[in-house]
Order: sequence, then C-alpha cells, then structure tokens
Amino acid sequence: MTRSAPTAAASVAAPEQVGWVSCPDCGWLLYRKRLDRNLHVCPECDHHLRLSARARIVLLTDPGSFTETAFPPGTPDPLSFTDLRDYPDRLADAARRSGESEAVVVGVARIGGVETVVAVMDFAFLGGSMGVEVGRRVSGAAELALQRGLPLVTVCASGGARMQEGVFSLFQMARVSEAFGRLRESGLLSVCVLTDPTYGGVSASFATLASVLVGERGAHVGFAGPRVVQETIRAELPADFQTAEFLLAHGLVDRVENRADLRPLLARLLGLHGPGGPPGEAADDAGDDGSPIDVAVDDDPWDVVQRARVVERPTTLDYLHTAFDDFVELHGDRAFADDPAVVGGIASIGGRTVVVIGQEKGHTVRQRVARNFGMPHPEGYRKAQRLLDHAEVFGLPVVTLVDTPGAHPGPEAEERGQSHAIAEIIMRSSRLRVPVVSVVTGEGGSGGALALCTSDRLLVLQNAYLSVISPEGCAAILWRTAVAAPTAARAMRLGAAHLRASGIATSVVPEPPGGAHTDPAAAARLLRRALVRELDDVCRLDVATLLDTRSRRLERIGGDDRTLQPVEG
Repeated sequence: MTRSAPTAAASVAAPEQVGWVSCPDCGWLLYRKRLDRNLHVCPECDHHLRLSARARIVLLTDPGSFTETAFPPGTPDPLSFTDLRDYPDRLADAARRSGESEAVVVGVARIGGVETVVAVMDFAFLGGSMGVEVGRRVSGAAELALQRGLPLVTVCASGGARMQEGVFSLFQMARVSEAFGRLRESGLLSVCVLTDPTYGGVSASFATLASVLVGERGAHVGFAGPRVVQETIRAELPADFQTAEFLLAHGLVDRVENRADLRPLLARLLGLHGPGGPPGEAADDAGDDGSPIDVAVDDDPWDVVQRARVVERPTTLDYLHTAFDDFVELHGDRAFADDPAVVGGIASIGGRTVVVIGQEKGHTVRQRVARNFGMPHPEGYRKAQRLLDHAEVFGLPVVTLVDTPGAHPGPEAEERGQSHAIAEIIMRSSRLRVPVVSVVTGEGGSGGALALCTSDRLLVLQNAYLSVISPEGCAAILWRTAVAAPTAARAMRLGAAHLRASGIATSVVPEPPGGAHTDPAAAARLLRRALVRELDDVCRLDVATLLDTRSRRLERIGGDDRTLQPVEG
C-alpha cells in the first residue's frame, strides 16, 4: 500500500491555521500566504519555522516523485504505560493532530533526478520522539537503501527517545546505528538534514552518523536540551548554544544552509556520489602529451622561494573554483572545530568525482589572519583525515593541494596533539585504498606539508618547493642569522628542479611566464590538464598494485632501494 505524493498545499503546517501567523522568534505578524511563499521562513528575522514531514518532502524532492513505503502495524504499547492518560490515547491524539501514523515518514523519491530513499521526521507527532516504531522505520529505510543500492536522505526533528516505551526506546539508538553502520560499509551515501529541534537519542544515533551532515539555519541540535543542561550543571550558556551555526564553528556539521538552498545542495551531493559520476561533464583536456617540462637548472632557489610566497599567487580555493568543475565544501573534524587553514570536500574535474583537500592562506591581511596563514591546527589535519576516510568509503580518488609554511606551532596545537594528528594522517594516506594525487602549489614547509604529500603522484608547480624547514629557520640554526636565508635555500636545493631530478616529484606543472600570479586563469588550465592526466593514469591501478607501488616509491626516495637480507648465523 502506498500514498500518493504530497502536493504543494502540504507546505501549510496545519490546515486550520489561516490568515495571519505570529513569528515565534521575533513576534512579527506574518500573512499566511506570504509565509507559504517564503517556505515558512520569517521575512523579518529569518527564523525558520517548523515544517511537517509532508511539507519537507515537497520542499526536498522532485515534484510528484515520492512513493511512501508502508510498514505493517507493530506493538503500540510495549510497557502498557499510563501517566495522566493511557499511552494508546496519546498515540491516537498524535495521529489526529499530525495526520501521520508515526513520527517518521519513509519512501522513495527523486532528488535532482537521482532516485533516493528518504526518511523524514515529524515533530508534531509526540515531539518526533523515537520509540520502537520509529526505530523500525528508520532502520527499515536504511535496509531499503541497501536492498536497492540507493542513497539515503534523512530529515531529523526530535525531542529524543520516547519515555513511554522505556528501555525499548533506548535500544532503538543501537538498532538504527547498526543499520547506518551497514550502510556505510556498503559504500552508499547517507545525508542527514538536522532541523529544529534535534535532541537526545536521535541526535546521539542516526542523526549524526550520516556521511554528510547538513544543519538548517537556526536549528537547535544537541544531546541534552539547554534547560536540562542549566538545571544539571548550573552553567551559563552561550547565546548561540547548540544552534546549527554553533555546531559548524565547532566542527560538528559539514554545512549550514538556508531552507531554500537545501534541495540544490542535496542534488549536487547525490550527483557527485552517483555511479555515473558528475552529470553533464566529460574530460575535455585532450592534447596534452604528458611529458614533464624542463625547469631551468639555473633557477635560483631563493627566487623560487620568493615567487612561491607571492601574496597574489593562486590559493587552494582559487584553484577549486577555476581548475575544477564543481566543488561542495565539507567542514569540521566532527570533534572540536572547523580549521579554516584546511579546506576540503567533494569536487568534480574532467567528468570524475574526487575528494579534494588543501591548505588555504587567503590573499588579504584579514583573510590570512582568519586562515592562520595556512598553518593548520590538529583539527585541520583531523578534518583532512575524515575526508580521506570518506574517499575510501565511496571509492573516490583524492587530490591534495599543498601550500603552507608549516603546521601551527603554538601551545594550543600542542595541547590538542599536533604531532599525533600529523603522524596519523601520513600513515592513513600511505595505506589509503584509493589513488592519491598531490600538488605542491606554493610553499611546502616541513611535516605540516608532508601530511598532504604522501601520495601516488606528487606534482609540483614550477615555482613551488618542499623543505624540511624554512630557509630562515635553517639559516638561524646553522648560520646563526636569518640573513643567510638565501644561502640556506641554495644549500637545500629548494625548488621543482631538484624535486623532479631526485624522484620525489613525479612531474612538474608549468606556470605562466613570471609565475602563476601573473595569469591565474592560465595557471588553473595548466594545473587542470596535469591533474586530469595523472588521475586518468593512476585510477587504472587496482588496490594491490596501488599500495605496493606507493610503498616502493617511498622506499626509493633518498636512493635506498635495497632489499633486506636475512642475517647469517
């Protein structure tokens, strides 16, 4: 049994509410029809009013494409719970008020033309609380996605676990988490849209286990509600506590979007993760013969250092918007913060979907300060490692863009485990089961750069360099004065020529005359051509060959290609 697709009229939260509505945030009186046209977003204060499950389906899916999945009736009252009135009476009243049989609606629809399983919660049904039936339907949605090989999009709105079902409700957290674990192991995309409010057992299970987490602007999301927090620990809470914006700043969600932007974002994510690759794109970079350029051996290493540091030189974000066809940035390490010195996400280039990670400096003084001059903290490297994991789950090649004077050396970075974060990402990328192509686009300072350089192919732009330490640091230690930095740069043989000749770089990417900053568009075209060529080549390798070749390449650096022999006697 199925129900027909909801119509646009379902965008009205409750049929009896007509005429004028008061915004629950600013109190402004709003005309109902204007509010409907504005997707139930207050035009005065931008407050996103709550929507029913059916209205969400209309908002997010292609018109007329939704077919509801029917679930046979389950046990309505596992505890025979009674408080001020019997629990079955509460369920019947919730069904009458919301028009739904439970707090979640499941079905199959198209989003941007991509067939998708959707599970949408309705806060009007007992506060969207998760009981046995909600757990059964959400895990059933994941099972349906597995059976049909489809992505899963969930929309959460919940006050937490359902008290009237006691410990049975509690264990639905484990039930749905296990279902999402199987979904992740299968390499199928899951996206969760967190709406207002999402708390308790839902937030501590499937709501935060999706591959990509998107918060609707202004939504409140957390484990314990602010009133519980205040009554428990008597703490004064920040003004933006548990808002979607608070979560983004603390690295806990990938993005925060206005309501009108949710469907276009979902369509892009589904398209980029689809089996056919990015729609409407094809490799258009034929004509490159693949031969590396010859970099003049008499280029002065200090001149290379100076050109690599030019403020106008294209940054990672510049290349992401010029050398690539599409880019959806994903934020945060899901644990502490979103480090602006590292940017990354899902991109497409030449008809291929890739995960891209890079260090970002910015150009203006304000941008450079905000980006910490491209020096990542541990949470930046942990964000990068999370994106490496995403790439491996979905079988996507990785492109890294390296441009940093080094990892941040401050006390807060040490407190949060800077060395461990760098070591972990180097080890992870060395054993990653998908191809990795790295490009040094500017400065490549120390282990902070190496963290994104452990790869199958290492490209270096003509005026870029890798170094164990900055020329100034080397000069201060060995020559006892930073004035000797040019001498140190020459002694360390910094630049693309040495990297290519020593076998560390697999190829050199040419730049426009005078450097990439003189013609950023031309520099982007040259980088794109090199990346498409390298990706086409390395993506032909099977996993075993990929790992073996990567290991042997690392062993050969420095001329050590000896094989260990057993010791006699």
